[in-house]
Amino acid sequence: MQKRMVIAIVLSFIIVFVYQYYHAKNIATKRQEDAQKSEAVTTAQDRPAPRPVPEAVAVPKAAPVPKTQGVARDIRVETPLYAAVFTTRGGSLKSIKLKNYRKELSADSDSIELVRVQEGQLHPLAVRFSDSSVLIPPDLAYDASAVSLQVNDQTGERKLIFSAAIPKAAKVEKVFTFFPDQYTMNLEVRVHNLAGYPIEQNAVLSWSEFMDPNAKADKEQEEGLIALVKNSVEQFEAGKIEAKRVVGPDVSWGGFESKYFLAALIPKKPALTSFQMEKDANGRISASLEGPKNLIPVAQTGLFSYALYLGPKDYEFLKAQGVGLENAINFGSWIKWLAMPLLLFMKFLYKYVHNYGAAIIILTVLTKIVFWPLGTKSYKSMKEMQVLQPKIKELQERYKNNKQALNQAVMELYKSHKINPLGGCLPILIQIPVFFGLYRALLYSIELRHAPFLWWIQDLSARDPYYITPVIMGATMFIQQKMSPPMGTDPMQQKIMLLMPVIFTALFLNFPSGLVIYWLFNNILSIGQQYYINKAHAT
Repeated sequence: MQKRMVIAIVLSFIIVFVYQYYHAKNIATKRQEDAQKSEAVTTAQDRPAPRPVPEAVAVPKAAPVPKTQGVARDIRVETPLYAAVFTTRGGSLKSIKLKNYRKELSADSDSIELVRVQEGQLHPLAVRFSDSSVLIPPDLAYDASAVSLQVNDQTGERKLIFSAAIPKAAKVEKVFTFFPDQYTMNLEVRVHNLAGYPIEQNAVLSWSEFMDPNAKADKEQEEGLIALVKNSVEQFEAGKIEAKRVVGPDVSWGGFESKYFLAALIPKKPALTSFQMEKDANGRISASLEGPKNLIPVAQTGLFSYALYLGPKDYEFLKAQGVGLENAINFGSWIKWLAMPLLLFMKFLYKYVHNYGAAIIILTVLTKIVFWPLGTKSYKSMKEMQVLQPKIKELQERYKNNKQALNQAVMELYKSHKINPLGGCLPILIQIPVFFGLYRALLYSIELRHAPFLWWIQDLSARDPYYITPVIMGATMFIQQKMSPPMGTDPMQQKIMLLMPVIFTALFLNFPSGLVIYWLFNNILSIGQQYYINKAHAT
């Protein structure tokens, strides 16, 4: 019975991981379809009505403003965390490289670049004004307040101001504020009314990415659009975005994500903000925040305020924003409650051992200590059942033609000797949530990306490059199997059990090496515990 339970557990592993690989991506698609079905309702019921203009004042619609002629100029902004390049074309972001994160493991690899657009396409953080009195283009040529900026602990926060004037219409300013110790920057868009009448402006802030329509999608990067709408995370796979879509309002943040990095636009008035998604024929995908509309009286200034998070999916950085950005880490809704504490505990251990591989081993030892009483009970139960094997064999001979009577007799035998036939399965069942929680933590935590352990293992979030640890883990499973008493006499069942180490080894070949290390050391400790119980029972 116990071996059937183990087979069921193995099959569960296979089903779960096949599901994750082939089906988890479809969650985003389902969310898109659900949102599409309710889009009409959302638009009609949830989106706030435009602010009415007083009857005494007419707000005429102006013709589109032509682009200001001029040569675009680059402005470089350096902080301890990133190097950014802005352009006067649209007052937008041309490049931002994260200094502490490399594309590849090699020391000479380039830093991670968050901006990816083609020549001639709009850059991220461009602002357009749609459905407005003055239709200001997103690629308007601005003047900049500085040629370059250095931001560090000595300078403190610094500002970069882009400004452009449109005669007899409006003056636009984009004010960026940078901080030396944050991946967050603030953006305030100011529209000064130069017209002789009130104007109504509707700002749309965009983050743009180029996705080559001819390139094969890299599923491991998990790139796409993401937003927190009405306290619920909505994800949209990049390759499945076609026509323009709008969700909201009540958008806490939205933007573009990959597996380990996030570009999030955070509105100051989420209740009146909607999230737009759009893909054009040239492969440019845009994630935009729209609203709220702002009625600007004559000679007054309208403000549109945002925070921008452009950096790693580091839990502490994300949590510090106070808007639920930590939900962008894909720990999985059903196991997040366990994955998050495991990550935080590993980070706590890392402060003392300075090696995440060592932290995983310590976590394994502590987990084993917690489960030690259950493990002891399990191994004792297995040993007691081994003693009963001759009697079970006698019952099988006696009731070989009556399976129901055999099962009843076996259960009575277990009951008379106070043995729980499922007692050996309990520790395994309890450890499975820990396994999956650690799996999600290792798979999606930026802290473990490129984190070394020792010798050939230099990235705990990637598979063992030489498959050494999975093979050793399979060997430890084989040793455990040999140490365990045989629970059945069926030759086919015994052959299946002999295949279990091979099946698990195959499953673990492409798992993160950190996860394999956890399971390997857990097996080693289990072998030691089982040896101790067997020896004590023999005496």
